[in-house]
Amino acid sequence: MPYKLSATLTGHTSDVRALATPTNDLILSASRDTTAISWSRSPSDIQFKQSLTFRPGPRFVNAITYIPPSPDAPEGYAVTGGQDAIINVFSLSSKREDSNVQLIGHTNNVCALYALHDGTIISGSWDQTARVWKKFQFAYELVGHAQSVWAVVAIDSDQFLTGSADNTIKLWHQHKNIQTYTGHTQAVRGLALVPDIGFASCSNDSEVRVWTLGGDLIYTLSGHTSFVYSITVLPNGDIASSGEDRTLRVWKDGECAQTIVHPAISVWTVSALPNGDIATGASDGIVRVFSAAEERWAPEDQLKAYDDQVSSSALPAEQVGDINKSDLPGPEVLTAPGLKSGEVKMVRKGATVEAHQWDSASMSWQKIGEVVDAVGSGRKQLYNGKEYDYVFDVDVEEGAPPLKLPYDVHENPYTAAQRFLQTNDLPLSYLDEVVRFIEKNTAGVKIGSSSEYQDPFTGASRYQPAQSQASNSGSEFMDPFTGASRYRAQPSSTPSPAPAPVASTGGDPWTGASRYSGSTAPPPSSAASRSVAPMSTASSTIPVRTPLLFRQANVAAMRGKFMQFDADLTNEISTSGLAMYHQEPVYIEETFTYLTQAVANISPITAPKLNAKHIDTIISIVERWPSGSRFPVIDLARLVVGYCSDTFPEPEKKQKFFSTLFDAAEWTSRWVVPVSKSRETNGLLLLRGVANAFKEDTELEDSIWAKNILEKLGEAPYTVLSKPQRVALATILFNLSTIGLKQRLEPSLHALLVTLVLQTLQSEKNDSEAAYRGLVALGNIAYAAKEQSSPLEDWQVDTAKESIAALPSLFPEERVKSVAGQVTSLL
Repeated sequence: MPYKLSATLTGHTSDVRALATPTNDLILSASRDTTAISWSRSPSDIQFKQSLTFRPGPRFVNAITYIPPSPDAPEGYAVTGGQDAIINVFSLSSKREDSNVQLIGHTNNVCALYALHDGTIISGSWDQTARVWKKFQFAYELVGHAQSVWAVVAIDSDQFLTGSADNTIKLWHQHKNIQTYTGHTQAVRGLALVPDIGFASCSNDSEVRVWTLGGDLIYTLSGHTSFVYSITVLPNGDIASSGEDRTLRVWKDGECAQTIVHPAISVWTVSALPNGDIATGASDGIVRVFSAAEERWAPEDQLKAYDDQVSSSALPAEQVGDINKSDLPGPEVLTAPGLKSGEVKMVRKGATVEAHQWDSASMSWQKIGEVVDAVGSGRKQLYNGKEYDYVFDVDVEEGAPPLKLPYDVHENPYTAAQRFLQTNDLPLSYLDEVVRFIEKNTAGVKIGSSSEYQDPFTGASRYQPAQSQASNSGSEFMDPFTGASRYRAQPSSTPSPAPAPVASTGGDPWTGASRYSGSTAPPPSSAASRSVAPMSTASSTIPVRTPLLFRQANVAAMRGKFMQFDADLTNEISTSGLAMYHQEPVYIEETFTYLTQAVANISPITAPKLNAKHIDTIISIVERWPSGSRFPVIDLARLVVGYCSDTFPEPEKKQKFFSTLFDAAEWTSRWVVPVSKSRETNGLLLLRGVANAFKEDTELEDSIWAKNILEKLGEAPYTVLSKPQRVALATILFNLSTIGLKQRLEPSLHALLVTLVLQTLQSEKNDSEAAYRGLVALGNIAYAAKEQSSPLEDWQVDTAKESIAALPSLFPEERVKSVAGQVTSLL
């Protein structure tokens, strides 16, 4: 029998984040409304009633578990954890709203709890640790994860499993880590024991995995289209999971047997009752129970009301990808059965687009909502007296009101993100996370036929990190701080945001490139974590010592495109001689293997280091491949430069490498407007690779290769470059200026740098970011000149002052005015 709604438990006023279902007649729920609730029913009654409300404190409650009865607590204990970092223990027999025992030791949000029958408790926290408690006393701390511990399970009183935002799962014997399981590509959010097999895990990578304790992966369950937050194992061995795609999914024998859509944004938690029923907690504050037993189904009118509620809910366009209404079929396509449970089809009914999902249990298509545009049709949102296409609520800190993030689709996401971070005194290291939040929640929006650069591998407007196939809709990131998916379009009285300067924390604020990895960044934990990052105030902007690198990559997509082009060349008689030959495929595979680990920040990297043979292979291939097929090779070179600087021990090799890339990008060939798309793409990837050459550890004792690069950069007419190319060019100059702060540049190299910076400032009339990066580069140069007692020449100072004077009128942003004043004073 299929699962159908059995009971609806209403009492919470905000998201239900955790559940415990120890018996058929007891459900414990924890909520962001700062309470936990005990729901109970008599054996003869199908309806649960709210029996107790617990109030652990004034902040969110994010975890809950149950300890069976003991002489001191005949009805057992409810154990809660939350944003105040305190674990509270409530006796269900005492009927008190405040706790009987408090367990103190964690220093940040307690987000996971699990208890055994003997009273052993294991807790997981954002403080990157798990703790084991016995008889309500601290026993030992599990230290080893690099990020928040989101999931915990006790196998017995001495063995534990923990899952973390560092993408790993660890097995512990007491306080010793005895095994680490790797495979998930994003944060591990849930764990559950699977009898006679091992355990199951779920992750932000949208997958559920089943493992043996020995580390063997039994199978992977793919079907969710966004984060999977929670899993539970049913008494019959089936698995149930829930997540950000609004669904509860039941898995039988490795296949999705049923998908139950919720009228909510997130299904945060799922828990199995001993009788096989399934309870869920969602972002709408409701606990629901679903049953496969017909006698426990809700009355027919309630079932219909629930289906109507689901079908009438608006389904955001980003959950189903880009759509063109004119290309959609009519309802007649729903007469054919679906291929698998959870398959979604969109059909056009007049001016309305409906989403229908195939339900294998009932063998029918179920309407799950109407697909709506997130922008357009005059639906502007008012924020501080100005209209925006979007006004998001972003949960920065648990227990604190959400912050307003206004965004216009004509705006570069990095502009909005950086403005948001500075306005709210948040660290600029979260820049990439906020941008991905914006991009996820504005997915599918296209304004006109933009000439902006598109990622050649994914088609996106900027380089996208690797995702699982299940999350191609762009749902890799939700709320960048809490994992929530909160969208609110309403006015706010928050003060108007001010433009923010470029980040100096290693994240490129306009390309997404960064040494900082969003998947491994710790979430903001307290007011202390909201301190202002460098460059957030005018007084501390110059000098900026940290270069901005283009090291983000979707290596799998890059490799796929690389191999596709090689196969295309091989399969054509006329081009087969251009394809890879001899040992080249071996060296290319080794290069991709190494970079896959490097980009994923795996430590230590187990793949063999790259050497001169790998560099020679890249040079050879890019020299002979056609222009339209070169971009994955040039992009591969970008990553090699960014991650493998020690692969170029000889300056001559580095000079040859970059000279080959400039030739492959046709940089010194005659420029004809409009520039072909392949040449534009190749040129942009070239510039990003060159920017990576000027890292913090770059030594310029022999600067011939660097001078050669600057000479070639000066050969291209600035006005033909696209906006992303100009930003990348300005980044090269900025990065070289940061090196000039640490080591005195050779005079001819220094002269070339100053000349190019001044030319950039004189030529840039449209893009504030390219101008701003050039301005900061000039500030670094002027600062180094004073610090090294090596003043600029008079003509350079005069030209610089003249260029700076014109910038505020061209780009009336506070950051430009502020830095322009600082640079002028240095000159």
